[in-house]
Amino acid sequence: MKGKILTCLRRQLRHLEKEIAFLEEEMETSIKTHEPDLLSRIKSIQGLGKKRAMMLIVSTNGFKDFESSKQISSYFGLAAHERSSGSSVKGKTRIGKNRHPLVRNHLFLCSFTACMYNPQCKALNERILAKGKSKKLALITVSNKLIKQAYGIAKSGLVYDENYRSKLA
Repeated sequence: MKGKILTCLRRQLRHLEKEIAFLEEEMETSIKTHEPDLLSRIKSIQGLGKKRAMMLIVSTNGFKDFESSKQISSYFGLAAHERSSGSSVKGKTRIGKNRHPLVRNHLFLCSFTACMYNPQCKALNERILAKGKSKKLALITVSNKLIKQAYGIAKSGLVYDENYRSKLA
């Protein structure tokens, strides 16, 4: 009996893996049809892979629905919110966890890789940790940095350049 159950579960797992692969191919085809080079430009960011880049493109409608990276951070629940009541009760600043937990979690996991391979994210992480802040806060900040980089690449039409410096600064 136990062997039959395991065989059945393995068969279902193989079927689900095939369905997932099919849906990922369909999503990639759709993205390449509507946004021909956006996927390759966002994948050029070190720390974001193909699946996470597709997730960002799909969940933001190709970054068309947002006017700034701050709006995207807030949309995914990565923006800091101060919890306070009137003028006397000041709470800690925390991220709003009530929005898109799946995308937020995936970006948080991408921040680990970005801290190793993305020079700007690595420098940001080290700077936050040097101030004595927690590692989790530093990784959330790196997640926001990844959103800013993806938004900038989507809006500018440029490929990721690790040596890029803003002309405004």
